[in-house]
Amino acid sequence: MSRLAVNICRLLLALVFIFSGYVKAIDPLGTLYKLGDYMKAVGLEGALPDWVLLTFSIGLAAVEFCLGIFLLFAIRRRQTSWATVGLLSVMTAVTLWLAIANPISDCGCFGDAVKLTNTQTLWKNIALLTMAVVTAWRPLKMMRFVSESNQWIVINYTIFFIIVSSAWSLWTLPMFDFRPYHIGADLKKGMQMPPGAEQPEFETTFILRKNGVQKEFTLNNYPDSTWEFVDSKTVQTKAGYEPPIHDFDITPIGSDGQPAGESVTDSILDNKGYSFLLISPHLETADDTNFGDIDQLYEYAQEHGYGFYCLTASTPKAIRHWQDITGAEYNFYATDETTLKTIIRSNPGLMLIKHGVVIRKWSHNRLPKTDELVQPLEKSELGQLPDDTIPGKILKIVLWFVLPLFVLTLADRLWAWSRWLKRKQESNRIYQLLKKKRKMRKKIVAGNWKMNMNLQDGVALAKEINEALIADKPNCDVVICTPFIHLASVAQVLDSKVVGLGAENCADKEKGAYTGEVSAEMVKSTGAQYVILGHSERRQYYGETAEILKEKVQLALANGLKVIFCIGETLEEREANKQNEVVKAELEGSVYNLNAEEWKNIILAYEPIWAIGTGKTATAEQAEEMLAYIRSTVAEKYGAVVAEDTTILYGGSCKASNAPELFSKPDIDGGLIGGASLKTADFKGIIDAWKK
Repeated sequence: MSRLAVNICRLLLALVFIFSGYVKAIDPLGTLYKLGDYMKAVGLEGALPDWVLLTFSIGLAAVEFCLGIFLLFAIRRRQTSWATVGLLSVMTAVTLWLAIANPISDCGCFGDAVKLTNTQTLWKNIALLTMAVVTAWRPLKMMRFVSESNQWIVINYTIFFIIVSSAWSLWTLPMFDFRPYHIGADLKKGMQMPPGAEQPEFETTFILRKNGVQKEFTLNNYPDSTWEFVDSKTVQTKAGYEPPIHDFDITPIGSDGQPAGESVTDSILDNKGYSFLLISPHLETADDTNFGDIDQLYEYAQEHGYGFYCLTASTPKAIRHWQDITGAEYNFYATDETTLKTIIRSNPGLMLIKHGVVIRKWSHNRLPKTDELVQPLEKSELGQLPDDTIPGKILKIVLWFVLPLFVLTLADRLWAWSRWLKRKQESNRIYQLLKKKRKMRKKIVAGNWKMNMNLQDGVALAKEINEALIADKPNCDVVICTPFIHLASVAQVLDSKVVGLGAENCADKEKGAYTGEVSAEMVKSTGAQYVILGHSERRQYYGETAEILKEKVQLALANGLKVIFCIGETLEEREANKQNEVVKAELEGSVYNLNAEEWKNIILAYEPIWAIGTGKTATAEQAEEMLAYIRSTVAEKYGAVVAEDTTILYGGSCKASNAPELFSKPDIDGGLIGGASLKTADFKGIIDAWKK
C-alpha cells in the first residue's frame, strides 16, 4: 500500500509540475509580468531590472518542468522528492499570504492556461505538498522507468528542451496562446455580454451632515433635504460576468499625450478589410533593430489601403523619440498597458486583424519579409488563418520531446530485460558447469553465541549439541563460537571431528600490556580452530575499523586459526542501493591484502545488519544476489577457481523454517547463526536443512 501511495502521489505531482512548468516556460514574458505584480504588491516595484526577473522566470519554469520529468522517471529519487517538498513549501507559504491579503487576483501558477482564485490555489498547494511529503517519506519506492545508468540522458535532454523552448518563445511568440487575443479570436465577440449574463451589482453610499453630525445613508434610507451633502462612494457588492476582452480601447493621442478625440475601437474592428496593429506597451524600451521592416510594412499597408495603427501606453516624449530614431510616419493611439502586454508577448509586436478577427501575430524578430509582401493580403498566405492547429503543435512536442524519451524508455527496458535474461541464462549455465565443484566446497553452519550463558550452561549446551550430532551425523561442517571463558571447557566435551570450536573475537595485538584483551595465540591454545572477526556489533559498538580488523586477521592466520570474516550493509545503505560498494570496501580494507595461500583459511559471512536479531530476513533471492556479487569480487581478486572454492555463509535471522530455501541457492554455503544456535533443537533444525 505504501508503494502504491507513493507512486500515485509521484505521478500526480509529475503531471502538475510538467504542465505548470511548461505553460510558464513557453510564456516567459507573461511570467515576468506576473513577477512584476508580486514585486509591486510587496512595495519593491522597479527594485530589480527586467532582465533579472526574466532570468528568474525562465529558471523557475525550468525547475518546475524538470522536477516533473524527474518525478515521472524516478530520477535521483531522494534529491528530487525533497526538492519538490522544498519548492512546494515556499509556494504554499506564498499562496497563504495571497489568500489572506489578496494583493493580486491570480497567482499565475498555470500562466494564462488555467485561472484559479487565491483560495483555490492555496488548497491546491496544500494537496500537492501533502503528496510531496508522502513521496519524500519513501522515495525509493518510486518505480523507475529508466535505469540509473541512462538517467543522465533524460536529465540533460529535459534541461536542454525546456531552456530552448523558453528561448524560442522569447525570440518568436509562445507556441500556445491561452489569452483572448489568440489567432482566430473574434475581438468583437470577446467584448460582448452574452444574453442573460449576470450583471455586476453596485451600492452607493452618501455622506451627509446636519447640525455638525455626519452620517452615511443609502438610497433606501436617504433623509430629507435638511441634510447637507458631503461626499458619496460607490462600491461593487457582487461580481457579475466579465467579458474576456473588457479593457480593449483605442483612442487617438494628441501632441500633449492626452486623448485627442473619441475612441476608434469600433471603427477599426468593424472594418471588413485588413488592419495592422503595431503593439508596444512602452516604446522607450521597445526593440528598434527591425524598424526598417516595420516601415516597409507601413508602406505596404498604405499601398494596398490597409489600416496601420501603433497602439502604445507611452508618453509623448517616448513617441517622439521613437519617431526620431525610426522615421515612423504612422499614427499612434493610446491603449491600456496591461491590455497591450496581454495582446502579444513582444515589444514591439505586430497583429493583423480582419473584421475584428485576429488573422496573424508576429514578434519583432519574425516580421514578414519583402518576398512575402509582393501580393495583396487577399491573395497572399499572410492574409489567411494559418494551418498551425493546436493538435499540430501538440504533435510537434510529441515528436521533439515525448517520442525521444519514450523510445529511450522502451530501449532501456528492453535492454534491462535482455540483460536480465542473459544473466539468468548465464547463471543457469554456470550453475550446471559448477554444480560438481560446489559439492566440493565446504558447507558450514556456525553458531555465534554472543554474550549469553554462564560457563556451566554453556558447557551443557555444547555437550548436548555434540551428542545430538554424533547420534545423527550432519551433512555439513558444524562450528560453535563461544565467549572466551567457555572455550577451554567446551573444547573438552566436543568431538572435533563432528563439531568445530571457535572464538567470537581476538585482539589486534600479539601480546603485551593490553588489560582485558585475548590474543589469537591464547584462543588457539584453548583448542579452538576458528575465530569470528568483523562482526557488525564489533564494528558498531567497539569502533573496529578496517585497519584494526586487518591486524586481527593477520594474527589469527599466523596462529593457525580459520577466520569467519563478516561483512554487510545497514538499512540506509541498502535503501540507497549502496550494498555492493559497502561490502566490497569492507573486503578490500581488511582481507583482500592476503595472498592466495592465506585466503584458503578465510570463510566469508554476509550478514545484512538490518536483518541481525530483528526477525527480518533478506529474501533468498536478495541473499543469493549478494553472495553471487561477493563471489564475483573474490574472482576479480584471486581468480574464478579460488572464488568457487571460497565458502560464503549467510547470517541474519536464519532459522529452521527458512534455512532450506536459503541453502538451496547456489552461492549460499551455509549460515552464521545467532539466537537460534542457543537451543539444540533450533540449531540442529538449521543444520538438517542440508539434508533436504
